[in-house]
Amino acid sequence: MDSNISLFELFQDSFKELENANRISDLTIKKIELQRRERDRLLAPNAQKTLQTRGRKIPEDDCNVRSCYERDLGRIMYSQAFRRLKHKTQVFFNPANDHICSRLEHVLYVEYIAATIGQALGLNVDLIRAMALGHDVGHTPFGHSGERVLNAKLKAIDPNLYFEHESNGLRVLDIMEKHNGGFGLNLTFEVRDGIICHCGEFYGERRLVPCRDKTEDDLSYLIPKKDRKGPATLEGCVVRFSDKIAYVGRDIEDALRTGVIESEFELPEESIEMGNSNSAIINYLVEDIVENSIDKDEIAISDRAVRALENALKNNVSKIYRSNKVVTYEKYCNVLLDGLFDAYYEAVRNIDRASNSKNDAIRKFADFVNEHPQRDLPESEMPPAIFVSDYIAGMTDSYAAACFNELYKN
Repeated sequence: MDSNISLFELFQDSFKELENANRISDLTIKKIELQRRERDRLLAPNAQKTLQTRGRKIPEDDCNVRSCYERDLGRIMYSQAFRRLKHKTQVFFNPANDHICSRLEHVLYVEYIAATIGQALGLNVDLIRAMALGHDVGHTPFGHSGERVLNAKLKAIDPNLYFEHESNGLRVLDIMEKHNGGFGLNLTFEVRDGIICHCGEFYGERRLVPCRDKTEDDLSYLIPKKDRKGPATLEGCVVRFSDKIAYVGRDIEDALRTGVIESEFELPEESIEMGNSNSAIINYLVEDIVENSIDKDEIAISDRAVRALENALKNNVSKIYRSNKVVTYEKYCNVLLDGLFDAYYEAVRNIDRASNSKNDAIRKFADFVNEHPQRDLPESEMPPAIFVSDYIAGMTDSYAAACFNELYKN
């Protein structure tokens, strides 16, 4: 007997039998299916029913235990892009302070708020949770500052190119993430739609009505958000509202912790009715949305509440996002990411030379390009600059800083 033979090779017939064996009985599978149908029956009339999903781009066999949306949630949660959110900036870059909100924490807050609203309205909470967990996986290091830098660098090369974290999130999950030995998580239409349509930067939205006539073409990450239709489901509308609710008060708390705001928790006079804490703001807005959306085919907020929210968000812009500390921090981010982009863009023009570079940061980038799932596409479909934005967008804050040091300090 060959001493180098593996245990798997020695008992390969037995292993094959185990792979093909039913680990769950037909009776149990039937009971789970009946429970799933009953959950669908109890949802609100206009909720997205699990059994009425528009499915995946590549059909798959159903899971014996989990619904299609539960499977999507798991795929997102175990993805590398999701894990990296722990080390990406929400607003404030302060790795020494564990109490400053990271991008991952923000995502969890959105999930909780959206699930709370969805449960009260009788919507599909499994779908909501999957959308919410995946909604920000396309973010760059250093938050929206990084997003603006990548967008500007791409447009300087070609005015038709752009970077938006919403469309990049869908690109990451559809193309970049690895799953079952290939690329792309093959998520359901509804989850993908909720991710690309989640934009929480439109402050004055009063009501969202599902665009149920959307097609697969409408989910293209090549469509800029100014031209993109709204969410296709009520669940997607809930996630879009929840994104704003999650950050309006939390950003004030972080501004106090970092000294950007030196007074107590304070809202403008037009928003004071929402309360004087993050939890009070969330409770106020959640109750208002539930009250104005129950038994309706739309997700809506009252005129009074939307004015209070909009004024609070505008107050955050003037007092927090445009404060001297944040603006100075953004200058640091701009220099760092600008330097990374220039170095990698030069490298991608001659990837063979980059593969043999003495600089470790350049060699790793060359490996990324050579292993990229779209490396064989013609330049008209995959411009070299997109390799660069794909690589930088996937970085954590600390890894981006380390790469910059490797490129310019050594």
